[in-house]
Amino acid sequence: MSVELDMTGRKVVVAGGASGIGRATVTLLRAAGARTCILDLAPEDAGGAQDERIAMDIADESSVQSALGRAAQVMGGLDGLVNTAGIFDPSTISDTDLSLWNRMIAVNLTGTYLLARHAIPLLRKQQSGSIVLLASGVALVPPGPGSAAYVASKGGVLSLGRSLAREAAPKIRVNCVCPGMVDTPMTRTVLHDNNKVRPEIVANYALQRAATAEEIAQAILWLTSSASSYVTGIAMPVDGGRTFH
Repeated sequence: MSVELDMTGRKVVVAGGASGIGRATVTLLRAAGARTCILDLAPEDAGGAQDERIAMDIADESSVQSALGRAAQVMGGLDGLVNTAGIFDPSTISDTDLSLWNRMIAVNLTGTYLLARHAIPLLRKQQSGSIVLLASGVALVPPGPGSAAYVASKGGVLSLGRSLAREAAPKIRVNCVCPGMVDTPMTRTVLHDNNKVRPEIVANYALQRAATAEEIAQAILWLTSSASSYVTGIAMPVDGGRTFH
């Protein structure tokens, strides 16, 4: 492990850290020496005994504010925030009723705003801080028909991240990771058919496969670490060559 990726002494909150990309991120952060705190609806399902775990509803402001405050208190401060919490639905716009639309925006976009709003004052108390938001490759190039509410919510995350990068500077860096298709429990029903990866989906990717959660977590780790100390406001595609940004 390089010196730049040594996270010893860093205190990082991972929202959505109980599964998928979030859980892989927690594993890598801890391996690099960071202290982590998982915020999730079901935090008891995640990590080992060394992880702090706090229940949080990302769509509820009081829950977000309380969870972040408690995390900072338990860890003795906050150096980093990673938000991997989110929901997905492949519905076309005609099949997206208002309740689905509102839920997608509430969790994916409003939840991101709530985390940033209440984390930034905590991060400003440190000498430096990093926020990494999980947008999506679909925020760069929509995948085709369907997923209208999801695409809209992730496009909002991308724009919010860019705005926050300017507002939070110079002490806090804000970046977005834009994954392509990742093989996680959230995407499995779309990616797989009879336990086999659907070839028409991976055909859109130059690398001809979906990513693992660990491959996305590697990008998150780099953006959280001092190795990316002069990087802020970017949208980093980790999409196996679907968008070629």
